[in-house]
Amino acid sequence: MNSTNPYRPVEAEVTDVIKETPTIVTVRMKPKEEIAFATGQFIEMTIPGVGEAPFTPSSRPSVKDMMEVTVMKVGKVTERIHQLKKGDTVGLRGPFGRGYPLDKFKGKEVLVVGGGCGFAPLRSLMYSLFERSAEFIQLFFRGGCKTPGELVYRSETDEWAKRKDLDLRLTVDKPDSGWKGNVGVVTTILDDVRMDCKKGIAVVCGPPIMMKFATMKVLEMGFQEESIYLSMEKNMSCGIGKCGHCRLGIYYCCKDGPVFTYNEIKDFPNIWD
Repeated sequence: MNSTNPYRPVEAEVTDVIKETPTIVTVRMKPKEEIAFATGQFIEMTIPGVGEAPFTPSSRPSVKDMMEVTVMKVGKVTERIHQLKKGDTVGLRGPFGRGYPLDKFKGKEVLVVGGGCGFAPLRSLMYSLFERSAEFIQLFFRGGCKTPGELVYRSETDEWAKRKDLDLRLTVDKPDSGWKGNVGVVTTILDDVRMDCKKGIAVVCGPPIMMKFATMKVLEMGFQEESIYLSMEKNMSCGIGKCGHCRLGIYYCCKDGPVFTYNEIKDFPNIWD
């Protein structure tokens, strides 16, 4: 991050735009200055003349000369991001916030639960976990989307499924004729997770309603409140705790999060709004 002026974006050249689904693209960029980030931190992406929006990088933190963000088309800025082409210039500010404390996961089983747009930051997390795989007892990934066509990174998750250190299952709400996996919301594929939940780590990321029910489910499974990590990306704007848009109880999501334990935020009202 630019320590002298956190508002100044670093120029980055778009090197590729990958269409993941009809409404989601992954933008690959080469920043003119190195931007080192920890998995779970976020950046602000600036489209000159249009505006900026926050995204958690979906790429590997260990790759320093390239960054990827995976973006769903939901508004003015994201629509313009979908129109980017190779060679275009954007701005990047950050990284900001607090990511996943991977050192606290050492020697434990780790369950990662993702839904919809939550796959983007979890892709970065999974590659970080894979790189340190020997430090964990076992990894579990459970992910869900509305339809098979909305599942991002399909070729990558097919490769993940072959790993011996990972137990992976995916589900969709509405299958098509080619879908062979589970049908139902993501909580329906958590019952077959065979791990010591009381001593394990759970990570949950996705749309608010999915996070709510997935968190209730992992609590029911026996995970400790302080061992459940949530990515609370609520209306982040300035990135440095000045504008107040992302206030969550006594915290600012952009500065104190976006990664929180359930224990830290459980008593605040409307955390899933």
